[in-house]
Amino acid sequence: MSWLLVCFAALAGSGLTFFSGFGLGTLLLPVFALFFPVPTAVAMTAVVHLANNLFKLGLVGRDADWRTVGRFGFPAALAAIAGASLLAVFADLPPWATYQLAGATRAVAPVKAVVGALVLAFAVLELSPRFASLAVPARWLPVGGALSGFFGGLSGNQGALRSAFLVRLGLSKEAFVGTGAVCAVVVDVVRLCVYGAQFHASGWAVLRGDDAGMVAAATLCAFAGAWLGKRVIHKVTLVFVERMVASGMALVGLGLVAGLV
Repeated sequence: MSWLLVCFAALAGSGLTFFSGFGLGTLLLPVFALFFPVPTAVAMTAVVHLANNLFKLGLVGRDADWRTVGRFGFPAALAAIAGASLLAVFADLPPWATYQLAGATRAVAPVKAVVGALVLAFAVLELSPRFASLAVPARWLPVGGALSGFFGGLSGNQGALRSAFLVRLGLSKEAFVGTGAVCAVVVDVVRLCVYGAQFHASGWAVLRGDDAGMVAAATLCAFAGAWLGKRVIHKVTLVFVERMVASGMALVGLGLVAGLV
């Protein structure tokens, strides 16, 4: 059952993230955390996330807008170093609140509450008719990259903020997906290097052969989800992508604030 849940989450999350720019880590991390200690779950999710982004990069990387990648991805990489370095510090802070839900104790962590509030704010703007007629000026891309990279390194949730900035630039569907994939790979590589230097190496040290097999299976399912997304991208309208991005952002934001993600 654990393998089935993990593989389904990887397949569905990868298909979602192909269009929206986020979703794989959001779905996969909670599932891994059901069966493994949190540090191990984070390490396993990060590896699948990076592998899937590299695969997606091979599918759509040629469609990336490299000017946008430079202005968004470089600040994101620098900020990811700072965010990942602070992760251990924030992880030690006590939760703001705890409560019981479905027999399980839920905790509202400070870092997730802050990120969730930001994601919710972007979702509200994205669904606003007035905001729909606006385009993010190119001069704000470095700021968006820094925010996305910082919170990506700090909490692993980089895609929603990244999509909020990229989706309003007027890029084609293919360019939106390709640009997001390149930026995601940059941040993933940086944060994994910092994580490994800090404490994620100890998480991988406890993995058994079966656990590594589960990571490999999840990676293959994520590849399949990305491949399916590539097959149907031409059939999906940009308006649909924008609405899906906003709806997904709202769900992720609520889950983070409530301590469910």
